[in-house]
Amino acid sequence: MGAAVLLVLFFTGLWAAIGIGGSIITPRGPQQKLTQCILMLTAGCCWLFWLCCYMAQMNPLIGPRLSKKVIQVMAQSWNMPITDG
Repeated sequence: MGAAVLLVLFFTGLWAAIGIGGSIITPRGPQQKLTQCILMLTAGCCWLFWLCCYMAQMNPLIGPRLSKKVIQVMAQSWNMPITDG
């Protein structure tokens, strides 16, 4: 199971548009640069959070704990004998 490339590209484009577009439409004023920086950092952090959550689902660190009996039943029903090597 791999990453859906189109999905990653879509959300990357979405957060890039929010970060860049948001910084372009900020109103002029003494705090304009600060507001632009905040918008770009927020978009970057949201994108990174989404990417980490999405990628963590592909190779989870925690899996189900199965007893030996369950593993034997699964191997038997799938016609895959358990080898010792």
